[in-house]
Amino acid sequence: MCMIRKRNGAEVPFDGEKVANAVKKANATVDAIYQLSDAQIRAIVESIAKEAKEAKGEDTLDVEKIQDRVIKGIMEMRCYEVAINYATYRNNHELLRMYKKTDNTIMEIINGVNEEANDENSNKNAHINSTQRDYMAGEVSKDLTDRLMLPPELVQAHKDGLIHIHDRDYFAMREHNCDLINLEDMLQNGTVITGTMIEKPKSFRTAANVATQIVAQVASNQYGGQSFSLAHLAPFVDVSRQKLHKKAEKFVSEGIINPEKVDDFVKERLSEEVKDGIQTIQYQLVTLMTCNGQTPFVTMYMYLDEAPEGQTREDLAMLIEEVLRQRIQGIKNEKGVYITPAFPKIIYVLDEDNIHKDSKYYYLTELAAKCTAKRMVPDYISAKVMREVKGDVYTCMGCRSFLTVEDSVRNPDGSHKFYGRFNQGVCSVNLVDVACSAVKASEENGTDRFDEFWKIFDERLEMCHRALQIRHKRLLGTKSDVAPILWQYGALARLKKGETIDKLLYGGYSTISLGYGGLYECCLEMTGKSHTDPKAKPFALAVMQHMNDKCKEWRDAENIAYSVYGTPMESTTYTFAKGLQKRFGVIPGVTDHDYITNSYHVNVRENINAFDKLGFESEFQKLSPGGAISYVEVPNLQSNISAVLSIMKFIYENIMYAELNTKSDYCMKCGYDGEIRTVRDEKTHKLVWECPNCGNRNQDMMSVARRTCGYIGSQYWNQGRTEEIRDRVLHVATPEIATSIDM
Repeated sequence: MCMIRKRNGAEVPFDGEKVANAVKKANATVDAIYQLSDAQIRAIVESIAKEAKEAKGEDTLDVEKIQDRVIKGIMEMRCYEVAINYATYRNNHELLRMYKKTDNTIMEIINGVNEEANDENSNKNAHINSTQRDYMAGEVSKDLTDRLMLPPELVQAHKDGLIHIHDRDYFAMREHNCDLINLEDMLQNGTVITGTMIEKPKSFRTAANVATQIVAQVASNQYGGQSFSLAHLAPFVDVSRQKLHKKAEKFVSEGIINPEKVDDFVKERLSEEVKDGIQTIQYQLVTLMTCNGQTPFVTMYMYLDEAPEGQTREDLAMLIEEVLRQRIQGIKNEKGVYITPAFPKIIYVLDEDNIHKDSKYYYLTELAAKCTAKRMVPDYISAKVMREVKGDVYTCMGCRSFLTVEDSVRNPDGSHKFYGRFNQGVCSVNLVDVACSAVKASEENGTDRFDEFWKIFDERLEMCHRALQIRHKRLLGTKSDVAPILWQYGALARLKKGETIDKLLYGGYSTISLGYGGLYECCLEMTGKSHTDPKAKPFALAVMQHMNDKCKEWRDAENIAYSVYGTPMESTTYTFAKGLQKRFGVIPGVTDHDYITNSYHVNVRENINAFDKLGFESEFQKLSPGGAISYVEVPNLQSNISAVLSIMKFIYENIMYAELNTKSDYCMKCGYDGEIRTVRDEKTHKLVWECPNCGNRNQDMMSVARRTCGYIGSQYWNQGRTEEIRDRVLHVATPEIATSIDM
């Protein structure tokens, strides 16, 4: 029996009558003199039936291929008018199918039954109006993008999971991915928010409030993460201090306080203001909701050496201490229980002035360790390693996307410029599919699998390159007026009204990212070994270097800062996995799970200790300059802070950017505050979260916080990501880890 593949992937018997009827309909639309005879129609159908019978596997005819064969058959009969009408009929129905699919998806979103939307982002609640509105607009953008902006072969490659064109739901808009906002410029020189002039703040409390408003505005004008530096707020502590001194002097003159109490008065009031200001930042950023239907994906950067030595650095230390103390406490949920908030994410820089016990600011590092043990943040940048790798120390844009260091992009004082720069967008290659395709091609053709790999890899990289070029060209010609907060009022630039952003898209001012996923599975398929195996590691490094070489080649040709980026795949890890299973079946260790491993990471199921994992992955971070972060999975270490400090010291000496993953859960039904685990539901066979104390499975009655792609997720995940979270092995087996290491 000859089989064909339908559009939904199902294989069904070939039905020649359906093909004949479609041709007859086109035949009837032309004059008799131009029509096919019944014998000609039968000949076309029989030819296709024969081809369908002989086709197998990937060569199995699908609906699109059959329609191509029909047109070819009609043309061979020289009935060109019929062929034209058949092709027109086909195209019209394809458009109707696409419109219907978009309509159906939108209705599913509105009715809350679209599983992809419900689990697409672990920090979005897909049931509230603002999120649904954003998802609805996103479906329209995807439809426009696939029909009008991307060539069909790239759309198909995306659908098949060969590549992933990120953020198609925003592709039609003239928006970019992520950025480092220039908070210093906006606070010191003033800004404009929704047509209102905001002058330089006259107190720390006001500066903190303005900062949160800036973050919200920025988030509503781009679709990725953003970062700001706490150092940019530090100067305003002294503004408040001087203001309080004047107030105290006035109180002295009025006999309200004694002269010897002035310092105590100022210190006490300043402490209260700092506490209030930081609370404003922490609470406003988790309660604000942008037009994207989510809390701003924002990172707060804490680097002592970013502030000049003296009073400003001391004030920055005061702010860092308050941030950490408030984060340790957490945020109250609707039940009044302190839980772990997802935002702002916090990054703490480890350096010589805070990493050793006799360092001046070691007390902050100890506090950071306590915060990490309880709330999973801060994450850590090693100033030592970052200087070695990048030549400078600066924060990422959001969860892991790093700008390139550009000698041609500098501040007026000659230092490298980072704040005010941004990323244009991302397209990722599925390394697992490259490997599986290469192995299959080598078996079918009798060729060397590695020869096939590099050939296919180059083809897929060029697909990504083309998609990134289209993303870049979509931004060309964008006028500053589309997002004044970004382009006119200091967040990213101070362009004139009507001026385009084009000059910011070239020369390294902004980056554009070549992402990748599944290096572990890629190596396993090609070599039979994990990339942690010394015999497979050279191949893994060669894959990484090849992507860097391609980015350099593209950059040299186009003056656009292409950069290799360790993609933080959330929902895509699941869609890639399902596509691989569909294309290649179940391959043990490679396609037999509903997720693939993110970027260069050691597979979550692989037993490896924390220090070996970080040491191994540090080599790959160097080859992922556009974005990378490593993590270790740890048990509850709140009673063993010295263990956390040991890992932090190892990070400082060995790896640029890393984080510790622990658990921070709470059951609202019974009050249990231990780890909530996943179980397999007996009826649906899906993974669900269940309180081990009372058996509660109602997600609305529990708080589960897990690290997801760098950020902390709190709205649950799709089945692939949930399985990945379940499979994570501990890299610190017990809290009794050695509390010191040989430094």
